[in-house]
Amino acid sequence: MSIPRSAATILGSTAALCLALSGCVNNSAKTTNGTPSSTTSVSSVSKDDAAAGLLPPKVKSAAKLVIGIDPTYAPNEFKDASGKPIGWEVEFMDAVAKKLGVTTQYQPAKFDNIIPGIKGAKYDLGLSSFTDNKERERSVDFVNYFTAGIQWASANGKTVDPDNACGLKVAVQATTFEDTDEVPAKSKKCAAAGKPAIQKLKYDTQDDATNAVVLGRADALSADSPVSLYAIKQTGGKLQKAGNEFDSAPYGLAVAKNAGTMKEALQKAIQSLMDDGTYTQILDKWGVGAGGIKQATINGAQS
Repeated sequence: MSIPRSAATILGSTAALCLALSGCVNNSAKTTNGTPSSTTSVSSVSKDDAAAGLLPPKVKSAAKLVIGIDPTYAPNEFKDASGKPIGWEVEFMDAVAKKLGVTTQYQPAKFDNIIPGIKGAKYDLGLSSFTDNKERERSVDFVNYFTAGIQWASANGKTVDPDNACGLKVAVQATTFEDTDEVPAKSKKCAAAGKPAIQKLKYDTQDDATNAVVLGRADALSADSPVSLYAIKQTGGKLQKAGNEFDSAPYGLAVAKNAGTMKEALQKAIQSLMDDGTYTQILDKWGVGAGGIKQATINGAQS
């Protein structure tokens, strides 16, 4: 999946145009149009002593989890008006910490810097809609808690087929799987068939990628399914689904390979949330229940 990146193609006029047009999105300070106005309290979540007992001594002593996060991928993780990270993954992580008897300390970072920061012991873990795949598993371990596919979206009334998008302009958030793998692979197939390549437009934030479609600068966007569906809802009828969800894969909390029993502690805490119903309540509140799973796993990548 996701997050901030090198802005290769930023629309300098987007902000001004959005002042004049309805349907543009700005999730850095927004809690309306489908975004819960306040996070569900996790105060009722009780500590799981068995899970807490598996935490590494350093984390137990600090009584907190230092978490690398790139809050630019609503509704998974983004910022409220004060700049505080919010989103369903943030609320979920707060509940996980409650199970472990510790607090959360979110440290916003560029997506590309989170895994190096984990390996360098800057963060205890990374939470940023990480797609668990075999390549990433060579660097870190993942504790899986959700599954998401890829969902394209186009302007309302404009038919776009993700499997027949040669020659179209497709907006993506830079360094997401859609940017690095999915759209390039589709474009390569176009070229091999003697058809025009897909013109990939990369943006620093998902808001910018979404607005590129709203403003007619791109034919479609490609993002993780919860993100695309949220964008469709946020733009009030300006966008529609383009094709069906495809290529589902697990999300995972990223943990250093030398972190002892950290991954087992997280897995047990997540499973406890699943078993007592808190996990489902959080997902349903944010409208992402379709991606819920029943068993927390470790390194569940299939490819």
